[in-house]
Amino acid sequence: LGVSFALDDFGVGYSSLTYLRRLPVETIKIDQSFVRDMLQDVDDLAVVAGVISLSRDFKRKVVAEGVETSEQGVWLLRMGCSVVQGYGIARPMHADAVLNWVEAYQQDPSWTQGLV
Repeated sequence: LGVSFALDDFGVGYSSLTYLRRLPVETIKIDQSFVRDMLQDVDDLAVVAGVISLSRDFKRKVVAEGVETSEQGVWLLRMGCSVVQGYGIARPMHADAVLNWVEAYQQDPSWTQGLV
């Protein structure tokens, strides 16, 4: 069928490490509640880093939700998470606006400064 599954909002609600082992998910999405405060709260940073590491170990893709600043994006890139979503990338938009947004998108240079 060509269908893949993502485990959304990982880290809250009913998520469990057992799901990583048993469910045929391709992607794990880190809940925004951890990403939002990870630069101010060492516990949230530890959770984010841990989920990224577990995702890598379980050979799953990882997405960080709720990225609002380039500083958060740079930290996530350094930890090994290269796929993010949130207002730091774009606000929600109608489907008919996506193509124009993609064509006009200019990455903020602060996202990659110091990563070399």
